[in-house]
Amino acid sequence: MCIIEFIGPCRFSHWAAEGEICASCGGVPHVGQELHPIGKPVPLPLVNLAATSIDQTANVYDAIRGMLAESPAEREFRLDIGKTLVQFKSGRPGSIRPVTASSRGLEGARQTFVCLDESHHLVESNQGIHVYDVLDRNVRKTSGAGSRLLESTNAYSPSEGSVAQRTHEAHLAGSKGLLYDCLEAPPGIDLKDAEALRAGLVEAYGDSSWVDIDGLVEAIQDPRTSEANARRFYLDEIFSSDGSWMDKVVWDACVDHSDPIKPGDKISIGFDGSLFNDATGVVGCRLRDGRLFVIDVWEKPEKAPPEWEVDVLAVEAAINRAFETYDVAWAYCDPPFFQEAVGRWALKFGDDRVFEYWTNRPTRMCEAIERFHSAAAVGDLKHDGDPRLTRHVLNAVTREVPQGTLIQKDSPRSKRKIDLAVCAILAFEGRADAIADGRLHSQRRRVVGF
Repeated sequence: MCIIEFIGPCRFSHWAAEGEICASCGGVPHVGQELHPIGKPVPLPLVNLAATSIDQTANVYDAIRGMLAESPAEREFRLDIGKTLVQFKSGRPGSIRPVTASSRGLEGARQTFVCLDESHHLVESNQGIHVYDVLDRNVRKTSGAGSRLLESTNAYSPSEGSVAQRTHEAHLAGSKGLLYDCLEAPPGIDLKDAEALRAGLVEAYGDSSWVDIDGLVEAIQDPRTSEANARRFYLDEIFSSDGSWMDKVVWDACVDHSDPIKPGDKISIGFDGSLFNDATGVVGCRLRDGRLFVIDVWEKPEKAPPEWEVDVLAVEAAINRAFETYDVAWAYCDPPFFQEAVGRWALKFGDDRVFEYWTNRPTRMCEAIERFHSAAAVGDLKHDGDPRLTRHVLNAVTREVPQGTLIQKDSPRSKRKIDLAVCAILAFEGRADAIADGRLHSQRRRVVGF
């Protein structure tokens, strides 16, 4: 595709006229009324192979050099095929070249075609998101002239927030102008079942007749191959990497769009607050069916100034609005940074509804995390697929402590937040305690003395 974008008739020119040589007709003159498109080359073809490092572009660029070297195309188009650049010997503008995050002039450069290979490796920590965002902006500026961007990737890990994951989620959200094409094995194949595994590989590899399917079965069943790698890189199955807390398949199975949350519903609330680097969020959970929903969240914007902090007044307003809109039976709030506010909420809404819940106490937190995870696994909780909550839940990784399993960010400085996951756990725990206290069907009463 890179070569065709460089020298081939890859842009629409016109509809074939009667008698015009037409590729759709097998290279013979066009006959009839059927519309057949005729292509034309790009006048100034600027093809980029994008990656986080030059070494990562070698898979595609070396293939391009191998296909063009000593080919009829090299002679006909008089190509200069170098180690880092393919261009025209005549001096005609146009090139195929690798670009990386460190490439000068990346911002604002004109590209007619961008190839992003292995986009599941393009993540925040290696500037892959930056590379994609810049190149995507460049392509969109000339998309009216036919400029386009191609990604090729293995199945991504939902806990990494890669370019591949963002693109797939945009496709699921119905993004326009995006063609998504994927062959994958049916989910949940038993890797120990050789026949089922072989059938899944045949489906995933489609018409790739050169692939040694039996050899792949042996590789997957080798004890040294982890389940995450087997499912992602052989079966093309989106699968959480080792250490991830929540499996994407399990979480997605809890999505339910029927019976949405309504004002007046009896709910519990989970609150996790921060002021500077971490997010602050409020999640609700309906008592009668365990349906989770995001009430509000505050996250530090990508290019926020160093002095950015959470709008405390907005947090107060969101809590007040939640108590006004819903019948809040129970609220668990993690106090750090908001201990005074939590005290005010308890005075205002009742200390029999608003409680401190210190998430830094491992025994209690491990038990709550285990209950939440088990409920998701058996479908005892629901959610509406809110991408913010999903992102935070799938960002969480596990940490084993003597008391059990805790969740945390993948690194202390990570920008991949998990605060809404903590809020959801507190809300779900609050639901259980509210039900145990008999509040599912009872009406709360208050006696006022004069």
